[in-house]
Amino acid sequence: MSQRADMGTFDYVIVGAGSSGCVLANRLSADPAKRVLLLEAGGSDNYHWIHIPVGYLYCMGNPRTDWCYRTGEEPGLNGRSLAYPRGKVMGGCSSINGMIYMRGQAADYDQWRQLGNPGWGWDDVLPLFRKSEDHQRLDGAFHGQGGELRVERQRLSWPILDAVREAAEELGVPKVDDFNTGDNFGSSYFEVNQKAGFRFNAVRAFIRPIRHRRNLTILTGAQAERVVLTGRKATGLEFRHKGVPTRASVAGELILSAGAIGTPQILQLSGIGPGSLLQRHGIDVLHDLAGVGENLQDHLQIRTAFKITGARTLNERQGSLSGKARIALEYAFKRSGPMSMAPSQLGIFMKSDPRFDTANVEFHVQPLSLEAFGQPLHNFPAITVSVCNLRPESRGTVRIVSPRFEDHPAIAPNYLSTESDREVAAGSIVAARRLMATRRMARFKPEEFKPGVHIQTPDDLARAAGDIATTIFHPVGTARMGGDTAAVVDPELRVRGLEGLRVADCSIMPTIVSGNTHAPAVMIAEKAAQMLLAVH
Repeated sequence: MSQRADMGTFDYVIVGAGSSGCVLANRLSADPAKRVLLLEAGGSDNYHWIHIPVGYLYCMGNPRTDWCYRTGEEPGLNGRSLAYPRGKVMGGCSSINGMIYMRGQAADYDQWRQLGNPGWGWDDVLPLFRKSEDHQRLDGAFHGQGGELRVERQRLSWPILDAVREAAEELGVPKVDDFNTGDNFGSSYFEVNQKAGFRFNAVRAFIRPIRHRRNLTILTGAQAERVVLTGRKATGLEFRHKGVPTRASVAGELILSAGAIGTPQILQLSGIGPGSLLQRHGIDVLHDLAGVGENLQDHLQIRTAFKITGARTLNERQGSLSGKARIALEYAFKRSGPMSMAPSQLGIFMKSDPRFDTANVEFHVQPLSLEAFGQPLHNFPAITVSVCNLRPESRGTVRIVSPRFEDHPAIAPNYLSTESDREVAAGSIVAARRLMATRRMARFKPEEFKPGVHIQTPDDLARAAGDIATTIFHPVGTARMGGDTAAVVDPELRVRGLEGLRVADCSIMPTIVSGNTHAPAVMIAEKAAQMLLAVH
């Protein structure tokens, strides 16, 4: 074995400089007496398409910024394999995501508490959301100003989206001003992590202001190989830094913030995980922990689409050279318009069936349409009415395929594998049709072309959902938090049965939140930092 370069000893070593890792680096390095090492497998975020909001189109699927994972062939998607973007760059997914600031519902966190996680109820976590927030216009009981993470209104206007919002009112879904008070039932334009028309990623929020701290070391191009255990205690990390085998020792704690795919992969490669899986790949079982890589949950969006008349959409606005030029000029001079757009603009939270206590589906309504992500927009006016099941029952896995850290793990979300999820999928398409069949939408003559009006029975609708649905990029749950012995981490985020090793990212979620996941990732890191600082 080749000699490893020795980075020395740190009080905290943080693996992954994404949404959670950047927060942790900021909070833990505030004490100048503590040495902090932050590792990121990707490179710097000094890439212009990261900072221009529409640039997500050029960051997802780009090996400069994305791990470029793929799922296996999914039975629930009729054998399709999906691209599975995850940020491989400073800022992680906050550098390539849709920028939507969304916390979920109070009931999500209260359920975490009821599942054996004291301190994780809505009343416990709300102050943590507020702590890091710098909201453009709201303050008070639900929002904060002066924190690191900027939250603003989107800088755009689409009359067709205003009409869809009014159509939702016909179905009993009220217009609301704020999705983040604990109950997101209603319709509103999504608020985003932007400032003055630029993306506001976790680097800009949490790292740039404190980059000068002498006790903080940040390495890019540093990919974790394995956690080093001495007995039952994590004492170091082995990694490759720009190809050079390297080691860092840990005097305090090692924190994995590599996300719902990276964190279970690192644990498994370290001999921490399901014993049979590790043995199959010739890895010594140092700590048999069956839950590592299990419990994968994700939001699957069903992209229904409708041709319209009588209103402008992005399809025709960008369909000519002159249209593209006007869009570029609007962004150059005003930092507004389509180039400032998040991938989704209008949100509608509602129930697909009265049996649900709270909104169980989320619509992302977009003034555009295309065959698939990354492909050209259609040459006719149309809108996309994407809808996802907020609380899917399907559970998947993330499992290593070899003992090599370079090899991507096998990702099997197991979408639409339960009868309830198939029912909600069919009901979601019906709900989108109801929305387009309202009096308000009649003047636009919506004509469904995805999945197609000929598809009517519940079974056929569920099958059609499998044909057109795709991930909305919210994998969570693969290092589940809980008070039971099957959990991977305890409510203090300590890996069960080991010392000096914690997890702080969306992999710890017992159940997925009813909304987007960036804001919860920041909150989880805030709470982890409080826990760490309380004992060290």
